[in-house]
Amino acid sequence: MPGQESQPDPTRLRQPTFPPAAAPLPETALPLPGRTVISEAAVAKVAAVAARSVPGVHMLGAGTRPLGAIRDAVGGTDVSQGVRAEVGESEIAVDVILVASYGVALQELANAVRAAVYAAVESLVGLRVIEVNVEINDVHVAGLEPEKAPARPRFADRLSVPARGAPTVGTSGSSAVRPVEGGRR
Repeated sequence: MPGQESQPDPTRLRQPTFPPAAAPLPETALPLPGRTVISEAAVAKVAAVAARSVPGVHMLGAGTRPLGAIRDAVGGTDVSQGVRAEVGESEIAVDVILVASYGVALQELANAVRAAVYAAVESLVGLRVIEVNVEINDVHVAGLEPEKAPARPRFADRLSVPARGAPTVGTSGSSAVRPVEGGRR
């Protein structure tokens, strides 16, 4: 209607935003002698950061939420989870597995992730990307996830607290365990 501003459509994809890049390195006039090896883990991290920057990507990985909860509970983080890269002499192939947010057009999301990964890997790694395969393994629907269970106390903390119903030394009652001289009762 005239005079009314239209609200942005949340299902439409925005341009991905990358983290700020480091300062540019000085260019050399001649190639210097030596060999450069870029690991698959390094390429996978670059690709993962690019994929996460695309709106509509809920998380990377196969959507194994219990496994992710276990990893989070023990404090582990894997930046490149859900991304695998194969690095050749002059070419790179990348596989991305992700969970999409509900309401995002999945084909458009896959194309946006593919474009972001191509751009980031080619510009930061400097090798030609020959393919980026995107697998959307699950769709996250906000509000339908079960509540997180309260954190369990650590094992060491549980050792210092007597179990419910366990007899304690020095309490009155016939079920209490009392130390006996000589080690026998």
